[in-house]
Amino acid sequence: METAYRPSRIAKALPSILVTAFVTLLLILFLVPFLYMILTSLKTQAQFALQNAPIWPVAPPKYMAPDSLSGMFTVSVNKVGAFVDETIDLTAFAGQSLDVYTVPMEDGSEQDLALVKGFQKGSIFIDPDNPGAGAIVWNGGSYRSLQRPWVFSPAWGNFAEMWNAIDYPQVLWNTFFYAFTTTVGVLVSCILVAYGFSRFRFPFRDLLFMLLISIMFLPGTVTIIPTFLFFTQIGWVGTWLPMIVPSFFANPYDTFLLRQFFMTLPRELDESAMIDGASPMRVLWSIIIPQSYPVIVAVTVFHIVWAWNDYFTPLIYLSTKMDMQPVSVALARFNGMFGQRPELIQAGALVTLIPPLILFVAAQRFFVQGIVITGVEK
Repeated sequence: METAYRPSRIAKALPSILVTAFVTLLLILFLVPFLYMILTSLKTQAQFALQNAPIWPVAPPKYMAPDSLSGMFTVSVNKVGAFVDETIDLTAFAGQSLDVYTVPMEDGSEQDLALVKGFQKGSIFIDPDNPGAGAIVWNGGSYRSLQRPWVFSPAWGNFAEMWNAIDYPQVLWNTFFYAFTTTVGVLVSCILVAYGFSRFRFPFRDLLFMLLISIMFLPGTVTIIPTFLFFTQIGWVGTWLPMIVPSFFANPYDTFLLRQFFMTLPRELDESAMIDGASPMRVLWSIIIPQSYPVIVAVTVFHIVWAWNDYFTPLIYLSTKMDMQPVSVALARFNGMFGQRPELIQAGALVTLIPPLILFVAAQRFFVQGIVITGVEK
């Protein structure tokens, strides 16, 4: 009698293993630019000009020759393809800082030696552990092709230099102020509008909601000029008002998320509160909002990240007010000033990235819950 085939534990777990490996690979690929940004921000400007330097922050090793270094030697070295006798007076290098290279020896081993003189086809070294032993000749090619025993040396001073170059505390405060005030405006206005669309019946409600949603499909470039001319006429250009006041007029995206979540809440909760004498605003404050923390946190995170990265709006209205510009505009100006200093540019980008990252990690549970629970079936 034949027995039924039973897959092994490995066969059962193979799909999940493959999915996990695939997701891990995608995560690694996604984090590669972030890792490169961290490593670049810790490099020195001199490292970018060093040959064969690794990707992580390092410094070329140096050997400080002792003041007592002495001795005169005559060695045969291959300078430009021909061997020439070269006289070396080690006294001339006493007290000097010499570059250290990893030199292959005749017996197949490698040794870290300090460079005394380098030529096209050969070089002269001394042994840092025994400098008085004399000169060591290596005729294997240019010393520039040799590897170096790099020393891990992060340049933490890049962050201090960047911090002072663009007055980072000021632009950081500007960004916090912009993100906080507009977030308050978005939450107040969008919650009220979403509450009205989800809980009240009035003429043309669905049509008005469709018109509100259709605004999302209107390109922002279409409204730039008329909006700018309007704010110019009322004298708001050069102030925070064109950036903050519009946030108190609900935007369609956040209103849609909130409205869809509110519609998932049972209406019996509202009716019970109204029987006890609660007004519509009391129902919103005591019933709807406490049950909607996940979606409110999601909207908050969405808007803070948007405001933190907003570049175009502050650039238009605060172009003449450098002391009021947020970090997005200040970093662009900083990149133009220090275009030849990639380590400072990456340091500024890394510091700017940290606050939204901390916010997302802190609100991750509510954020994911709000996105998952927010239904679109209604």
